[in-house]
Amino acid sequence: MTNRELLLTAVKAADDKKAMDIVVLNMKGISLIADYFVICHGNSDKQVQAIVREIKEQVDEKGYNVKRLEGFDEARWVLVDLGDVVVHVFHRDEREYYNLERLWGDAPHEDVMSELSQ
Repeated sequence: MTNRELLLTAVKAADDKKAMDIVVLNMKGISLIADYFVICHGNSDKQVQAIVREIKEQVDEKGYNVKRLEGFDEARWVLVDLGDVVVHVFHRDEREYYNLERLWGDAPHEDVMSELSQ
């Protein structure tokens, strides 16, 4: 699975569980951590956990493993490490507070939603 396929799988899974305001940042050349950051949020703890579970299930189905999962029980900011793709699933309040999009403001945004509808 290429990084792009992994990215699209994660975004589709988040979208399937109605994640809000999905943003993909292209981190190539900006961060050594990952090629892509996916940032989204849910409106409740249960929705945040459902989004994360769906990402894990869809990634597992494609034969890829989640390398690390942090914050699932608290469901305020869950980090899903897929290697070159890192997904940040926030509770709405925490997303506004941490504002990763602003922190990584120099990273270009990727429009992947149009690729999902093809």
